[in-house]
Amino acid sequence: MDELRRHGTVRVRDLARLLDVSELTVRRDITALAARGLLTKVHGGATLPTDLDQAPARRPRPTPVPFTIGMVVPSLDFYWPSIVSGARSAAAGLGVQLQLRGSTYDQAEDRRQISRLIEAKQVQGLLLAPNLEGNGVDELIGWISNLPVPTILVERQTSQWTPTPRQLEWVRSDHALGLELAVRHLHEHGHRRIGLVLSKGSPHSSHLAQGWLKACAELDLPSEFVVRESVALDQPGHRQIIEGILDRCRGSRITALIVHSDPDAMSVAQYLAEQGYSIPDDMALVSYDDEVAHLAEPAMTAVRPPKARVGRVAVEMMVSRLMEGKRRPAQRVLILPELILRDSSVRRARAL
Repeated sequence: MDELRRHGTVRVRDLARLLDVSELTVRRDITALAARGLLTKVHGGATLPTDLDQAPARRPRPTPVPFTIGMVVPSLDFYWPSIVSGARSAAAGLGVQLQLRGSTYDQAEDRRQISRLIEAKQVQGLLLAPNLEGNGVDELIGWISNLPVPTILVERQTSQWTPTPRQLEWVRSDHALGLELAVRHLHEHGHRRIGLVLSKGSPHSSHLAQGWLKACAELDLPSEFVVRESVALDQPGHRQIIEGILDRCRGSRITALIVHSDPDAMSVAQYLAEQGYSIPDDMALVSYDDEVAHLAEPAMTAVRPPKARVGRVAVEMMVSRLMEGKRRPAQRVLILPELILRDSSVRRARAL
């Protein structure tokens, strides 16, 4: 209330950061204060009440039956917990239930888990992250489009036009722009020969490659140095693969690498240190994901996809769809990542 009196309006995000609490906690407090007439809730925050807020008393509406939304994700570890957490937070704030099911990166398992949710007849909508790689994608998309409940894809995207009865909605991180942020950051710090290491088999690789090509073309940088290999510590032969990558770096005079994802970037950083490379003086590094990049030595600059926000927006979109039905136009939402600067890409000023 002190902040509100001081500024006249407050945002949930700013209060959460100022008070070091979750955004969900701030929203609950705002709801409680609004019930006491001390403030007025607005989208994303609150304002001081005015005379216009004193609406005439209305007969209370009957409490609506809460929606139940099913959610199927390909993994319950690394990357996806943040998305699920954002979805759960939004569901709690909106008074809806969330039924979570884990799948794998396999279309048959995706169908199995989705079918179980549908057959139970307990969900009114579905948030899905199916495997859209390899054979059978068109058939899978057609099957999803014909499910008896509304569906929104999460961190997945269909082509702009699909031959289905209704065009699927989706919400995802703008990975292409995230990769472009990394390239432009390195360019600003003097790097003119940059390499890209894409995690083999990741559904995000195609978007990252698009951002890479766009940034290199606009900045007039060579774009040929792209490696598609998984080099995390648990990958067999990762040391030999990294050694080969560094040999290519020396031959191409590469001075900076963008590596997807954090485990792969940390593996490269460890190998560089073992070989006597100085980071970032001999080789600058930027990771893509920012799950554990801050734990590296040195702490690693990283592009952070807005994972929790993706989960939150997916639930909000679904609730809007369920409440408004066909009146609401279809939505396809891109949410921007952010670049977190740390020591692996910025040279420290030397003491005189």
